[in-house]
Amino acid sequence: MSELYESQRAMRAMRKAAIQRGVVAVLDIGTSKVACLVLRFDGTDTFHEAEGIGSMAGQAGFRVIGAATTRSRGIRLGEVDAMPETERAIRTAVQTAQKMANIRVDHVIACFSGAHPRSYGLEGRIDVENEVVTEQDIARVLASCEIPDYGHGREVIHAQPINFALDHRSGMSDPRGQVGQTLATDMHMLTVDHSVIQNIIHCVKRCDLELAGVASSAYVSGVSCLVEDEQELGAACIDMGGGSTGISIFMKKHMIYADSVRIGGAHVTNDIAMGLSVDNATAERVKTFCGGVHATGMDDRDMIEIGGDSGDWEKDRRTVSRAELIGIMRPRVEEILEEVRERLDVAGFDHMPSQQIVLTGGGSQIPGLDGLATRILGAQVRLGRPLRVHGLPQAATDPAFSSSVGLCLFAAHPKDEWWDFEMPAESYPARSLRRAVRWFRENW
Repeated sequence: MSELYESQRAMRAMRKAAIQRGVVAVLDIGTSKVACLVLRFDGTDTFHEAEGIGSMAGQAGFRVIGAATTRSRGIRLGEVDAMPETERAIRTAVQTAQKMANIRVDHVIACFSGAHPRSYGLEGRIDVENEVVTEQDIARVLASCEIPDYGHGREVIHAQPINFALDHRSGMSDPRGQVGQTLATDMHMLTVDHSVIQNIIHCVKRCDLELAGVASSAYVSGVSCLVEDEQELGAACIDMGGGSTGISIFMKKHMIYADSVRIGGAHVTNDIAMGLSVDNATAERVKTFCGGVHATGMDDRDMIEIGGDSGDWEKDRRTVSRAELIGIMRPRVEEILEEVRERLDVAGFDHMPSQQIVLTGGGSQIPGLDGLATRILGAQVRLGRPLRVHGLPQAATDPAFSSSVGLCLFAAHPKDEWWDFEMPAESYPARSLRRAVRWFRENW
């Protein structure tokens, strides 16, 4: 546990140093594309005390000065499958973005999907030593959280305090300087497969870059697509990527649950390729320009030219009705949404005061998806685009770039994680076999 604590602290320090030098890149390593954005920072650290503790993590203003995207190779289900190919894709994206920014980048912050994420709700409680809560008290209360036995081969990627309670007052974001006897905290911890992170670290190092932070795609997509009210009152972000679909639930401006479904837009493309006997590139084109999930009477008569260059004139001139295409796509899209519904049920999403669901990611752009999602997920659903950030090219404003933009916000305005606090060596969070209950069922 202390090794992990130190490596996360080292990455945090590296991020701060890179921002002070003025430039850092963010890298979204996805199944269908690798996107790289180069950020320039204005050098001013602004601490937003009102937004919670925050000042430990350090915040800064930025603008995007370089952007590039390349077709992903060597990534399967959001995880590195073939190292040399992934390395080549990362190099291409970073070098193209550097060329546009006209500046060399040494540090990158990366995000990835997949990796079997698992959420835990932890609780900690201590007596305040001098009646006034200090930074040291916050470090102690975080260290008092009992860490469940999350299994061999897993690694903690996020561990954020999401609520503080001082005596009888709960729902506090920053208790420092306040008077009280007993300080308690709720912490959300997310673990992922250790090997997935190690592969990404190794891949980034082989590209002669330093990794200054890692984040879960599900988390950063929520950061960029949920508006402030949704993050505060409770909402779920469903990020439909190529190889997997990420799920994150936010409340009180913090992520309180994350998971992923190992099916995505690429599976829909594969179904079309098999159903129509065409190659994947043609299937992707047909899906993008003619796809949908609701067939009407018109769609029986609406014929789509499949095209192709197999050399067989008859085969390359084939047409199919749009209704037939929808018949191939709909079952797979329904399967993804049914799996998402199961994960939300496990998380206790229906216990939350607000049940807004936001669909984003490249796979969310299928016409009619929001209507189908409302029926299957049984909640208010809207389509989400990433927030606008300074300098972002128009091409990077569609839902496929939600995690890339969220990663920019994560780099510039990180939430506190427990490794931002100076913990005495003897009080690293104690591991316990007791599996902590999800905090929000009891608290909200």
